[in-house]
Amino acid sequence: MTPNPGPGMLTQLESLLHDAPADRSGALWRLAEEGRQLDANIIRLPPNAEVAAHVEPDLDVLVQVLGGSGRLETDNGRQALSPGCTAWLPHGARRALAADADGLVYLTVHRRRPGLAIRPAPAS
Repeated sequence: MTPNPGPGMLTQLESLLHDAPADRSGALWRLAEEGRQLDANIIRLPPNAEVAAHVEPDLDVLVQVLGGSGRLETDNGRQALSPGCTAWLPHGARRALAADADGLVYLTVHRRRPGLAIRPAPAS
């Protein structure tokens, strides 16, 4: 078992982006420490890519734009995204993200989903 590193810096954005291949998209980094109560990811969408409209029924999600630009679409309309923008996406709300021509890099943070558990079948 790997010991929990404790509080402190987990990654550095510039080196993370520098070390990842330019054409790599998706999760560039994930919070993976054992015993955590949060999940966090740094996501890179390539130019003109999108995350299709969907509803997250269980979790509120915080999105912090780190680089590039794009758009967030919710039932409240479409909003431009640029570095420094922070968005709150409450559970049950429809959302879609799209990158502009320069791509989009963003951090997501939400409560950790409980792991799957195998339980005995209920007694009949």
